[in-house]
Amino acid sequence: MPARYITPLLAVFLLLILAADAQAARIGELTENDPWQQARRFFTFADPGLRLGLIGALLFGATCGLLGSFIVVRKMALIGDAISHAVLPGVALGFLWSMDKDPLAILVGATVAGLTGSLVVELIQRTTKIKQDAALGIVLASFFAVGLCMIRMIQNNDGASRITGLKSYLFGDVAVLGSQDVLTITGVVTVTVLLVILLYRQLLTIGFDREFAHSIGLPVRLLDGLFQLFLAFSIVVALQAVGVVLVSALLITPAAAAYLLVNRMHHMLWVAAAIGMFSAVLGVFFSFLGSDLPTGPFMVLGASSVFLVAYLFAPRHGRVTRWLRHRSRRRDVSNENTLKSIYRILERDAVGHDPGKVVKIDRLAGERRVARADLNKDLRRLRRIGAVKFSGQGGDVTLTGSGLKQAQRVVRNHRLWELYLTNEADYASNHVHDDAEKIEHFLSEEKVAEIERQLDYPDVDPHGQPIPGRGGA
Repeated sequence: MPARYITPLLAVFLLLILAADAQAARIGELTENDPWQQARRFFTFADPGLRLGLIGALLFGATCGLLGSFIVVRKMALIGDAISHAVLPGVALGFLWSMDKDPLAILVGATVAGLTGSLVVELIQRTTKIKQDAALGIVLASFFAVGLCMIRMIQNNDGASRITGLKSYLFGDVAVLGSQDVLTITGVVTVTVLLVILLYRQLLTIGFDREFAHSIGLPVRLLDGLFQLFLAFSIVVALQAVGVVLVSALLITPAAAAYLLVNRMHHMLWVAAAIGMFSAVLGVFFSFLGSDLPTGPFMVLGASSVFLVAYLFAPRHGRVTRWLRHRSRRRDVSNENTLKSIYRILERDAVGHDPGKVVKIDRLAGERRVARADLNKDLRRLRRIGAVKFSGQGGDVTLTGSGLKQAQRVVRNHRLWELYLTNEADYASNHVHDDAEKIEHFLSEEKVAEIERQLDYPDVDPHGQPIPGRGGA
C-alpha cells in the first residue's frame, strides 16, 4: 500500500473512534434472540460499541498479518507463541500500576514482560546446552503461570468487579474495547506499518539469509530486537480481543494462508494483512449474533477457515488443485501415448503417416498394453478434441490432421531425447528408452529447439528411426 494512502485511512479511523461513545454498551449486552435481526443490526453499524470493536478488529488484524508474515518466513512461530504467553505478567503489573485498566500502563508492562521473556530464552540458549524449542517451552509455561497467579491475587484483593476488564486479556472480548484502547491500537499499528515500510529490505534480508545480512554490515541484533519489540506491541494490542491463549494463532494462521496463496514477500504482507482483517471482522460478526459468544475463538476459526481454503485450493500449493493438475497431466500423458502408439503402428506398416489411415483398436490395445475399456476412454477423449475419428463399427480408428501433428511432436521429443542422452550424456543406446518415455511429455518447444541446435538438427535417433520434423517431414 503506498504511504500516501495511510494517513487518510488513519484519519478516517480516528474520526470514527471519536464519534463513538466512550461509555458504549458491550457487544454482548446488545444482542437479541433472533440471529437474523442481529445480522441486520450488525450491518447498520448503529451501535457505538460495535463500531469500536470493528475498528479495533481491523487494526490489530492488519498488524498481526503484517508481522505474522515475517514470523512465518523466519520460522519464529514458537517465539510468537512464547511472547504471547510471556506478556501476561506484564498485563497484571500494568493493572496494578493504576489499579484500573489503563491501556498505556498495560501496554508498557506487557511489552516489557514480552521482551524479558525473549531475553530469557536467548540467555538459556547461550549459557546452556538446551535448544530453542525447550527454552521456549520453559519460558512460555513459567511466565504464563506467574501471570495467572498475579491475576488470582488481584481478584482476591479487589473483588471480581475490578477484574472484569483484566480477564479479557485471558480469553478475549472485543466488547470491552473503549476509545482509549482503540487509540492505543491505532498508534501501535501506525508505527508498525511505518516500520515495515522503512525497514522492509533489511527485515527481508535477515529473514532469508542472516549470514548475508552480517556480511553486508546490517545491524542484525538491533533489527532483531526492534522486530521483537513491535511484535510484543502487536501481541499486546490483540490480547484484549483474542486472548493470550489464541493470539499466536491470529499471528500465524493468516500469514500461513498468504504463504500458500502468493509467491512474493511484498504480496504476502498485504494478503496476510487482508486475511487478518477479514478474520477479525468475521469473529466480531459471529460473536454479535448471540448472547455472550466468544470473539477471539471465532476470529481464529475465521482465519483457520481461510487457511483451509488456501490449503485445498491455492493456485500452486493447494491439495485439491495439485490433485486436479496431476489428474489432468496423467490424462494428457495417456492421450499422447495413444497417439504415439498409432503413429508407430503406421510407421511399422510402412503405409505412411497421412491422416485417414486405419488402425485396428484391438491391435492398438496390444501396442499400448492396456485393456480395451481403458483404451476406449482415451480414444473418446481424443475424439472430443478432434485428434482421432472412429470408422466402421467401432473396430477401427484413424488420425486426423491435428492428431497426426500431436503424435509427431511426441515422437520427435522422444527420439531427440534418446539421441541427446546417447551423444551428450554417454548413455548406452539400449538404456535411454525408459527415460525418454517420461520426459517426452514435458519438453517445451523452446527446449526441443535448443536440443536440435545442439545436436545439429539430426535426422535419425540412436536406433536409426527417423525423427519427425517440425513441419511433419
